[in-house]
Amino acid sequence: MSLVAPMLAKSVESIPEGNLLYEPKWDGFRGIVQVTGDGVEIGSRGDKPLTRYFPELVDAFARLLPPCVLDGEIVVTIEWEGKRRLHWDSLTQRIHPAESRVTKLSQETPASFVAFDVLSIGDRDLTGEPLAVRRAELEKLFADVPAPLHLTRTTRDIAVARRWLDEFEGAGLDGVVAKPLDQPYQPGKRAMFKIKHKRTADVVLLGYRIHKSGEGVGSLLLGLYHEGRLLPVGGVSAFSNARRLELIDELAPLVERDDDGAAVTGEKERSRFSSGKDGSFLRLRPERVLEVRYDQMEAGRFRHTVQFERWRPDREPESCTYDQLEVPIAYDLDDVLQ
Repeated sequence: MSLVAPMLAKSVESIPEGNLLYEPKWDGFRGIVQVTGDGVEIGSRGDKPLTRYFPELVDAFARLLPPCVLDGEIVVTIEWEGKRRLHWDSLTQRIHPAESRVTKLSQETPASFVAFDVLSIGDRDLTGEPLAVRRAELEKLFADVPAPLHLTRTTRDIAVARRWLDEFEGAGLDGVVAKPLDQPYQPGKRAMFKIKHKRTADVVLLGYRIHKSGEGVGSLLLGLYHEGRLLPVGGVSAFSNARRLELIDELAPLVERDDDGAAVTGEKERSRFSSGKDGSFLRLRPERVLEVRYDQMEAGRFRHTVQFERWRPDREPESCTYDQLEVPIAYDLDDVLQ
């Protein structure tokens, strides 16, 4: 399946002002949904097919909407202390190879879809229209559409957006998105702005080092793509004893092996991760993406060891680039001193 690439957002430190539409930033799987007379297809941000994992949404789209292409977020909610909130772990569990498990989870933890853009309705292509027009068409399309399909809230009032940034975190949302009202839909371009509660980055897993105790994974080695090359950027550690052992088995299928079946090791991260000790690590095929928290970048790398946030099964490794980062990764000090 090949659907249009979603428009992307660049991280900024604070909510910008201007001719902008502000929306809550939903914490789920980005989904481009195509509804036709022949059926429904759901593609992820990286064009991974998600259709089979969310049969309850496929049914809802087919029953409730005319032919159209939507951009939005797939989310799963749970009840917590008497209130509903987004729940990432329940959402990621929905990606399962067994059809029986998919069916079971669709009933136990049903997903919802939050629409925030429309690319076409019927034969009318809306991608060239400004956001103000697309939003008006989306509101008409969703005027009488019930759950599990929803229309995201919006505001043009920056004071309201700032309040959302503080208040909505308690419901599991992770920030605010600001979108230029006069711009067309720009597939694959970072034409929006996202403001999150903390600095995070989606990175590629490159390998791991054994813990100093000799048992389990001590640290994961991370990378980002730049001009087609996957560059090392740092590592994440601080796992519990039990989790270190679990990671050995979990990552075993990704270990690179030579012609004799022996695990391939590397030495490049010696100075960064081992302070003069043995810095060898096991190389992994760069197929898994994880989200990490970090504070600063320095010379193209994380300045300190970062913190593991979560796995991102909805992301393609090649989409993890330096462009997503909130702060400049390289800056000439002479320009600062002038």
